[in-house]
Amino acid sequence: MAKRWSHVVGFDDGAFERKHRGDVLLVGAVFAGLRLEGVLSGKVRRDGRNATDTIISLIERSRFVSHLHAVLLQGVAVAGFNVIDLNRLHQELTLPVIAVARKRPDYQAIKHALLNKVPGGKRKWQLIDRLGPMEPVAGVYVQRIGVGLRDAERLLTRCSVNGVLPEPIRVAHIIASGITLGESRHRA
Repeated sequence: MAKRWSHVVGFDDGAFERKHRGDVLLVGAVFAGLRLEGVLSGKVRRDGRNATDTIISLIERSRFVSHLHAVLLQGVAVAGFNVIDLNRLHQELTLPVIAVARKRPDYQAIKHALLNKVPGGKRKWQLIDRLGPMEPVAGVYVQRIGVGLRDAERLLTRCSVNGVLPEPIRVAHIIASGITLGESRHRA
């Protein structure tokens, strides 16, 4: 099992002002075991719909594509409500995809915001709703595609050495916030 999960990429977005309406930094931290092997970066639109395409492109154009065994995401949306289509990500990359959150999301608040305040919110809510509720595993909550709950737990446990978040996500967060804020702040 250890070899199967030896190469993993984790994505998180950079910090942005609440009133910001442009592009937001997206960072991927590529790990081989517990060693940082590389960094991927791109831009996604605040509350847009290009996160899935951007992640696919970043991975497919990278020198790491043939080695990756899984994709980890800090939640199902980046840059506000730029919702990631986990099913499409899994299908196009043929890799397991796991979205991770520290706490269970407030689905009613998310649904209300998407349907009442975000352009294209109905489609975005359908992407989230189709995934079903997040499941508790290894001290976090996950939504997963292409991997069973037991294997997801093994992967998360193996990658989480400095808290409950997997190192690829934690390091992507540190890099993204360090670039956008000038120094890393807040926990992922």
